[in-house]
Amino acid sequence: MAQIPGQENKEKTTALKDLLSRIDLDELMKKDEPPLNFPKTLEEFEYAFNEQGRLRHTTTGEAYVFNAREDLHRWNQKRYEALGEIITRYVYQLLETKCNLTKEIVPVDATEEEPKSFIYLSADAMSNPAKLLVLIQGCGVVRAGQWARRLIINQDLDSGTQIPFITRAQEEGYSVMVLNPNENHLEVERPAKPTPLLSPEASDEPAEKRERKDDRESKKKRDFYEKYRNPQKESETEQIPIRENGSPEEHVLYVWDHFVSKAAARNVFVVAHSYGGLSLVELMIQREAQVKNRVCAVAMTDSIHNIWHQDANKSIQEWLQQHCRNWVSSPEPLDTPVEPMLSDCPRVSAGTERHELTSWRSFNSIFQFFGEALQTGEEEETSNAVTTRSSHRTKPDHNHNDL
Repeated sequence: MAQIPGQENKEKTTALKDLLSRIDLDELMKKDEPPLNFPKTLEEFEYAFNEQGRLRHTTTGEAYVFNAREDLHRWNQKRYEALGEIITRYVYQLLETKCNLTKEIVPVDATEEEPKSFIYLSADAMSNPAKLLVLIQGCGVVRAGQWARRLIINQDLDSGTQIPFITRAQEEGYSVMVLNPNENHLEVERPAKPTPLLSPEASDEPAEKRERKDDRESKKKRDFYEKYRNPQKESETEQIPIRENGSPEEHVLYVWDHFVSKAAARNVFVVAHSYGGLSLVELMIQREAQVKNRVCAVAMTDSIHNIWHQDANKSIQEWLQQHCRNWVSSPEPLDTPVEPMLSDCPRVSAGTERHELTSWRSFNSIFQFFGEALQTGEEEETSNAVTTRSSHRTKPDHNHNDL
């Protein structure tokens, strides 16, 4: 018997409706996510860093597992973020205890009440007459002393933090400044807004009838959204910017004006990762003469700067070409020249295709680059000094012969 066109689809729709009618939505929605209350310390999380600097579970010895609860992505993400905040405090502790750095508040003239941030300095950061190393990370959740939170949690402290750079720099006679470009605001809870009351003129219906009608029409929709799509409503917050440090670019400029430019070091060296490279180029645009006079070499790691979009002039481009090198993510072996996208600074492979790993993989090459740049600078100074002395010697002799 021939089937009437569309009858099959109609039967499928009817069957689907019948199936859905048997599903108890209330029971389905009882599958709420656990409370968003997470431990405040590594010990409470039952994790610790082992001797190799790898994060491991204190009981099982396993690496961190993101999907601790299946089908609860939001809860897993919030748990990861809570662990990340603990990691940030842990790295601060290492900067102070292992690297012997001290915290310096910014703005330097901040009042007790206003929002403030901080950077980390070695004891000789302002007095070392020879070399100063400035470390600038990328954007996002990373704070002072970190290159990548993901690496700290999933790989190890060496690859994810700036501690190896700080330690080696101190061993080689550098003073150190660790910037904190992503600490730009104070986040405070926003007061709940009162529910606006409709005026009697807003509707001809009695208020009680209108409220009952609204409740009937929206109750299930509201319950479903609150319990299933957003089972735990989070408090609303607002951000109060930190004065003169409200963006990574502002922060780098502020630290330059109040710390780097006042340091005693004749030669400043910079490592700038990702967005840190953009902030450094912006600093050059604002303080070109100062940067050229003080900075000996810049090591960028997968920098996202763009000399065209940032309107860097020709003299800045020429300086970057001579004093900067960008280790970029690439499948090529470490230090292999990579075709430049723009004519700003030489690009070489960091020996990895992972953006967040570029700083760690280029670690040894960066310090070699700094050493070569310092040697070149010293040779140029010596040559200039010899030329100057020679000209001073010959000038009186020439004048005497004329007499």
